[in-house]
Amino acid sequence: MTMAACGSLTAETLGLSPKTAFPAAKSILPKGLFAAKASAPLSAKTKQHLVHAVDSITMLALLRPSNTGLEPSARMPEILVLGLRLADGVKETPDDVVELIASQRKSGIVFAVVRTAEHEGATREECQFAVRRALPGRAGHTPSFRIFHGPWEPCGETFLDVDGATMDELWASLCSQIILGSVDGADLDARIARAERIRQLEAAVAKLSADHARAKSPTQRNEIYAKLHKAKNELAALTN
Repeated sequence: MTMAACGSLTAETLGLSPKTAFPAAKSILPKGLFAAKASAPLSAKTKQHLVHAVDSITMLALLRPSNTGLEPSARMPEILVLGLRLADGVKETPDDVVELIASQRKSGIVFAVVRTAEHEGATREECQFAVRRALPGRAGHTPSFRIFHGPWEPCGETFLDVDGATMDELWASLCSQIILGSVDGADLDARIARAERIRQLEAAVAKLSADHARAKSPTQRNEIYAKLHKAKNELAALTN
């Protein structure tokens, strides 16, 4: 069997078992399929991205209990690894296309987004992982979702680890690998919230430090310093 590929990415180059790979002959998904299945009319922007920003959509791998050895889960019976090849000149992942595709499938999807980029005077292929994940919410309320991304890295240096005892644990681990750079999927929502707060505080400290340096009056400087001191203390508590 010839293995499905998105650029140079295959299930095997991502570190996944060949048992999980899609055959190349059945791997290409027509972009119009997702537009036709959309629950609401697509915006002009999303149509533009689907047609012009995405070159191809490829099923690279399907992770199931039968080919991973993990315990089945009613909430997460399988996880699809989908290759999203960006068109020439497109530099960033079109989140609206990721949202469109992921919202049409109940099981999890890991998007392996591939682009061509310039690096140190040479052209190389790069990959960024993306996932659509439900945000913590109150029971009985309509869930909200967010697209999370990993860093852009050279193809051939991007891997997915199959970790956990169940398919639910595998999904948590894959999300953690992409969002936090760790295979540990435990307490993921809390860890994501902590990482987000750290990023917010780091940005606030940088801005307040610059504002403090520019402030003219002692009153302004004192007010800014009090905010800066509070942000630094909270940041230290979260990072120590």
